[in-house]
Amino acid sequence: MGDDPARLYRLDGVAHIAEVINEEVAGLYHLARLNDRWFRLDEALDVAYQLGLPMDGRYMSGCLSEFHIYIEGGRPAWVWFQELLGVIPPPSQVQKYAVNCSWFQETFGECPEDADDDTVRRYARAYIMILLGTQLFADKSGNRIHIRWLPYVARLEELGTYSWGSAALAWLYRCMCRVANRHVVKLAGPLQLLQSWIFWRFPRFRPAGYEELSWPLASRWSGYNPSGSEKGPRVQMWRLRIDRLQDREFIWMPYSSPDVLQVVHPEVLEPRHMALWRSVTALIYFAVIEWHQIDRVLPQLTRE
Repeated sequence: MGDDPARLYRLDGVAHIAEVINEEVAGLYHLARLNDRWFRLDEALDVAYQLGLPMDGRYMSGCLSEFHIYIEGGRPAWVWFQELLGVIPPPSQVQKYAVNCSWFQETFGECPEDADDDTVRRYARAYIMILLGTQLFADKSGNRIHIRWLPYVARLEELGTYSWGSAALAWLYRCMCRVANRHVVKLAGPLQLLQSWIFWRFPRFRPAGYEELSWPLASRWSGYNPSGSEKGPRVQMWRLRIDRLQDREFIWMPYSSPDVLQVVHPEVLEPRHMALWRSVTALIYFAVIEWHQIDRVLPQLTRE
């Protein structure tokens, strides 16, 4: 990832806004079912602003049978796991090609103060795998870390060359499509992105007392953890609020205010990024391929 602290896109930026998300709060399921015009507006821009992740770069793809193309000589997956992380999980902590998150947390919970460079790199790899497996690309279990990330953490200095933002957006799109099925009862994916997007664009849904802005913008809600009590009445209340939404209650351009521009990283404002956010292209996350079809949204707004 490089040693430059001023670098715009750092995976560890997501950790500062990764909080427990109550699945009923803010009516996430019902907002996911709204017409596409509500969500598919400047989505790539939203990922960059909200999470500080890059939209340009190499796509995320590959499979376990191709590990040999990423490391010289080729090694079995679990042999490579031990070489990169310095330890192998016990069989009770492994489910096919996924490792229980609790094992990662217990094993790599705190890096020793006197750790050498190799140890620090092992802990960094484990931390990034936890971040990817539980925040950006979480499944419904929320407690398993897939070892598909080994090729990416093998060379830490190359992590910044991948399009993490487009992959996270592709996975969120797929998860939102799945949850639109009334038989699906849990929503997976980068929910901190969806929650922050809702709070930024729907003022009525924002929690009170979170006025200080920082970068990335989703860190504004850091520490927000709603109570799980009175589940039924709360869900009914949010459903009613969503049903009564008016166009004027939606902020179409939340990032244009001077207060936001003061905290946004200057690289985000470069013209090359604007061209990227307006592009019609495929968003790729392994077997998940979703289209970024901004051309289907703009006519709704411009009437052209």
